[in-house]
This record gives sequence, structure tokens and C-alpha cells, in this order.
Amino acid sequence: MELIHKTNVVGTLNMLGLAKRVGARFLLTSTSEVYGDPLQHPQVETYWGNVNPIGVRSCYDEGKRTAETLTMDYHRSLGIEVRIARIFNTYGPRMCIDDGRVVSNFVAQALRKEPMTVYGDGKQTRSFQYVSDLVEGLIRLMEGDHVGPFNLGNPGEFTMLELAEVVQEAIDPNAKIEFRPNTEDDPHKRKPDISKAKQLLGWEPTISLRKGLPLMVNDFRQRIFGNPKTVIVGGGATA
Repeated sequence: MELIHKTNVVGTLNMLGLAKRVGARFLLTSTSEVYGDPLQHPQVETYWGNVNPIGVRSCYDEGKRTAETLTMDYHRSLGIEVRIARIFNTYGPRMCIDDGRVVSNFVAQALRKEPMTVYGDGKQTRSFQYVSDLVEGLIRLMEGDHVGPFNLGNPGEFTMLELAEVVQEAIDPNAKIEFRPNTEDDPHKRKPDISKAKQLLGWEPTISLRKGLPLMVNDFRQRIFGNPKTVIVGGGATA
């Protein structure tokens, strides 16, 4: 856990120092976790958050909050050109199959005919954006004139049970769900207010979960099970 906090703090300091030396524009990819278990819903960039500073998740939450502090300190005191993005849950092809994130977990489990693991009652909510939407938002942020922070996320809100249903639709309607005790300090709700990004960056996501998830499923299926064998028949090839 200490390595997570150290990476956020020391890593950000190192990169800010590099940006200062070479005169580069610095992008901090922060996170919606800076809002903690929010008491404001949806979350706007002016909301300061509700974070447990000594909880099991605090190494990441507070690490990113410190990274934002350092970034703004360098910007104000040294004139470093910076941009800050607060990224909400993102999914898409080429994610690590067993990275522990909820979308990749559900997809990998359903493909392997394993029960999808839901923690708690499954009523906690998250918002899921497709990776290409995020990339477009980051490009607009870096090419624009505004420091941020900007929420970059899809405001479509799903409970974990609703997410599991979408995965069932995409992979297997009979996929099972297994409930386990919830993790400590798990946020109850998470949804970005993207009004600022719409107004200043001209950005909003365009790909819904039901449109983007099958693209991720196809990639996971190929990497989990491999390409089908090719058989040569009469000079041609069939799968």
C-alpha cells in the first residue's frame, strides 16, 4: 500500500521536475477517487470530497489528492503549464484481464463460466466510459487553455447489479452472480457532472455501455481463449 502512495507523490514530483527542466506541459491523470464516498451527487469539480485519510483505500485516494496539490503548487509558484483530469471508471479492449477492476472482472468471469463477484448488495453505483471517449477528452484538455480539474467520465449511472445484467446480455444470459461481503470504504455512489468539460472543452462521451462493452468482450474472448485454429482445405483456409 505504501508503494501506491509513494508512486503518486514521488512519481508526480519527478515528472513535475522534468516538466520544469524541459518546459513541457504536464498532464496529471487524477481520479474520481479524490471525491471519496461522496456526499454530493453527482460530483462537480468544486466538491472537496469525503475521504477517510486512514482507511484501506486512502493510499490511493490521498495519493492522488496530494498529486493534485503538488501539480497546482508547481503551476502557481513556478509557472509550470499543467492540466488536471479526474478520470472516472474507464473500460475497453486491451485492459489487463485480471486487474481487479469491476468491468474486467465481470467480463473475464462470465467468459470463463465463473460466477460474477458482486460485493455487498450490488446497489452501489458507478459510471463507465469507453476508452476512446476518454482519449478524446484528454486530447482536448491538453490542446486547450484550461488547467482544470475536469471530470472526464460518462454520466450514465449503473448499479453493480445493472452492470452484471449488461455483461449477461453481452456474453451469457445464464451467467451467475455470487455475493460477497463488501470492501471497506467502498463508495456508495459515483457519477460525474461533466458540465465544465462540455462548456470549456466541447467534450462529452458518445459511446454507451451497451455499445462499448461488446468491443471489450470480443478482445477478452480472443485473449482468454486464443485465435481459432486455421485449417487448410483445398488451397483455402477455414476457421
